[in-house]
Amino acid sequence: MSATAPTSKTAPRSSPASSTKPTRITSIDALRGFVMFTMIYVNDIAGAGRIVPDWMVHFSDRHSSGSGMTFVDLVFPAFLFIVGMSIPFALGSRVKKGEAHWRTLIHVLIRTLSLLFVGVLMVNEAPSSEKMGWSSALWQTLLYLSAILAFCDFSPGGKPASPSRLRQIVSVGVRVFGLASLAFLAFAFVGKDGHRIITLSPFTVHHEWWGILGIIGWAYLAGALVYLVFGNNRTALLGCVVLLLCLYPAEKAGVFSGLWLTDHLSLGATVGVHGAIVLAGVLLASMLAASETPGVLARIRFTFLFIVGFAAAAWLTNGLYGIHKNNATPSWCLWACAITAAFWLLFYLSADVGPLGWLARPLAVAGENVLLAYLLSGLLPSVLPLLGLADWYHRLAGPDLVHAVARAAGCGVVVLCMTAGLNRLGFGLKL
Repeated sequence: MSATAPTSKTAPRSSPASSTKPTRITSIDALRGFVMFTMIYVNDIAGAGRIVPDWMVHFSDRHSSGSGMTFVDLVFPAFLFIVGMSIPFALGSRVKKGEAHWRTLIHVLIRTLSLLFVGVLMVNEAPSSEKMGWSSALWQTLLYLSAILAFCDFSPGGKPASPSRLRQIVSVGVRVFGLASLAFLAFAFVGKDGHRIITLSPFTVHHEWWGILGIIGWAYLAGALVYLVFGNNRTALLGCVVLLLCLYPAEKAGVFSGLWLTDHLSLGATVGVHGAIVLAGVLLASMLAASETPGVLARIRFTFLFIVGFAAAAWLTNGLYGIHKNNATPSWCLWACAITAAFWLLFYLSADVGPLGWLARPLAVAGENVLLAYLLSGLLPSVLPLLGLADWYHRLAGPDLVHAVARAAGCGVVVLCMTAGLNRLGFGLKL
């Protein structure tokens, strides 16, 4: 999803003609790129083992008691928050163009189902080469390549101009091929314990959990539906954030016991807490997308109150369930929203308001298409064994933390540069 709107520098003075052509908000793209770099970094450095200090891993990985979080525990909720910040622009533009609500709803449902489908494929991880009859690494490589093809969007020159008939046919053909490949891989999968991802008789879909993309899909659905009902009504959005958080204690109290849906989905965590993070991002971005276009000081004041309010709520609710990423507790959610909003404010003041936009620009370019960056980063661990480079890459982490950090940071830079380069060539992903 893209985030576009008049920037704070130009909006008050823009003419009617210029206001119809929105400009991307650099701070949102830059924050998205920064979070994606951090996600790639922490995923890579986790493979370095015990040389990585406790504050560079998830809190629950090495802490036997108590509650808390490290910066690693902020990466995923920050990404959810930015997904929410994109909704008022992505869906809002459809509403402003007069698109029927049912068409927008279908768009939201298709995007959700796409994320769930790919998320389920990824969460099953590596199949068994012996039981499947062909390379596990090849299956994983084809999975990521097929996902890239299934959602590819090619605009030569980087401009979404009206496509030619031939380009439309080729684009649809590539997407259909990618989707067909994903379906083939789903049926070809055989796990180490003999399980399959999809069986037809009886029809089952095997998943221990929904995966990162699957959780994003459910949370996006919750945030998008609320936005379609209330739009940029900030009072209603804040009220719905609270209601979603209330699903967590309700689930703990057994309110949803017996519901068939709870056998497949956590209403308290996946829909409630994760959905609340997305909706909090919608709430913050609503003051950027609002028709009244508030000035810089109004935006800063709103964001400051947002940070203080969510931080206070996080502190007050800490005693209920503690701070746990894996348990998706409300306090963890609220802290993540406050901290992510503070990071956005820093990017906004330096890039959109201040004169340092050129510093944020590289991150912003990479942040324009983070799904591509995510899939490219996931492709790396499966491609390396096929090329015979897995041992070499493992040795790059070296015997000490310095080498591990250098490898992880280098991986992040390479993936984001590849993403930015493909974006500039007009190749990206579109759900």
